[in-house]
Amino acid sequence: MSVTRTGEPETAVGPDPHRWWALVVIALAQLMVVLDATIVNIALPSAQRALGMSDGNRQWVITAYTLAFGGLLLLGGRIADLVGRKRTFVIGLIGFAVASGLGGAATTSGMLFGARALQGAFAALLAPSALSLLTTTFTDPKERGKAFGIYGALAGSGAAIGFIVGGLLTEYLNWRWCLYVNIPIAVIAVFGAFGLLRDRPGHRNVRLDVPGAVLGCGGLVAIVYGVSEANSRGWSDPLVLGLITGGIALLAVFVWWQSRAPSPLLPLHIVKDRNRAGCFLTMGLAIIGMFGVFLFMTYYLQVILGYSPVKTGLAFLPLTVAIIIGSTQISARLLPHVAPRMLMVPGMLLAAGGVAMFTRLTVESDYAGELLPGLMLMGLGMGLTFMPVFATATAGVAPQDAGVTSATVNTSQQVGGSIGTALLNTIATTASTAYITAHLRNPAQKALIVKEGVVHGYTVAIWWATAIMLLAGLVAGLMVTAKAPKHATSGAAVPESVA
Repeated sequence: MSVTRTGEPETAVGPDPHRWWALVVIALAQLMVVLDATIVNIALPSAQRALGMSDGNRQWVITAYTLAFGGLLLLGGRIADLVGRKRTFVIGLIGFAVASGLGGAATTSGMLFGARALQGAFAALLAPSALSLLTTTFTDPKERGKAFGIYGALAGSGAAIGFIVGGLLTEYLNWRWCLYVNIPIAVIAVFGAFGLLRDRPGHRNVRLDVPGAVLGCGGLVAIVYGVSEANSRGWSDPLVLGLITGGIALLAVFVWWQSRAPSPLLPLHIVKDRNRAGCFLTMGLAIIGMFGVFLFMTYYLQVILGYSPVKTGLAFLPLTVAIIIGSTQISARLLPHVAPRMLMVPGMLLAAGGVAMFTRLTVESDYAGELLPGLMLMGLGMGLTFMPVFATATAGVAPQDAGVTSATVNTSQQVGGSIGTALLNTIATTASTAYITAHLRNPAQKALIVKEGVVHGYTVAIWWATAIMLLAGLVAGLMVTAKAPKHATSGAAVPESVA
């Protein structure tokens, strides 16, 4: 009997003959979870009018999902370790479908916010189970590289696909179908899971760290809410400072508790591993920049250039294609032969270069000449980065830690998206207000000045996004020191955890 790349025993029966069909089921569920973070973006104006949301509250349609998702992912990973990944995968799918139905049928804004938070909670069960099942289904290094290439492409492009699907559903049906569409997808995935997925029993020695979940989730919620409130109140407002300071304090207590808890939610040896910590940070920083660009480009295309929802969604298609090419055709082929950071660092440099091109936007920018090159560069860079991040962060973990490690990768995505959207939106709004105040001298030019001010705010925030992506590349270059899989003595993608 040999040992798999995840540290679990490998029996002599060989690989699962249905593993590629199993990948289809896992990928379908993961795509549903990832694209749901953005699919309602384009539908948001319609939902706001239908349910009478205020401008200040509408952002909670997005934030309620990402906060619940990111804040509960570590607990979801531990539940997967406790009761078994296939079981939590199915429960997550069913719960996600029910929450989507509630959101689609919402009659008040509060009902929609609650349904979105419930979606995020079940996504927190589903996502770590999906990644753990992928890790244990594909044990051959070459096949595992291909599988992670597909998974990485979906993780990276799912948000962009959400814009396209959201535009189509909003324009040709209505905004509610951006939520209803999850139900048939989840039903198909559930039947596929029962027929195709294999899993070992849960680890009964795993215990749930409820205090850790409260501290970690509470800290994240406080920080994101504080950053969001800075948009209207200002950074010096006592409530904003109190929320951010309190959130940081809660996260500090969370770290302290994890070092002493009998069954920690996040065993610190997972993040003490240099390669994994580097991957988590790289992912979080990269997503901050990417989600910021998604937000600003969506509003730029619809509000400034006057694109329809469908045209706006299709404008992101080249980005999606570039992510898929970078992940499946470049990273997946090169990772067995080169060190992960040799893909991650160039990937972040390319992505930062593409984002920097958007700092030249004006109220009359041309899509083909000024937007398309940046989208393609950004997508290619993200595709190069995502695949080695997922493969490196989850390789070499002990079986009892597989779920929580997978959850930490996803947490870095969702937390990065939540904080990034709130932070960069606040920067953009502040810069826009200052520009309009300084330039609005002739009331007859108000409409033009307001447009110019909005675009100016976008470009200021995009410069920040560029800097954050460059920081992600620096982190990857300095922290991720794993060798290429063919040079690893254990046959794993990265060296075994030091824990």
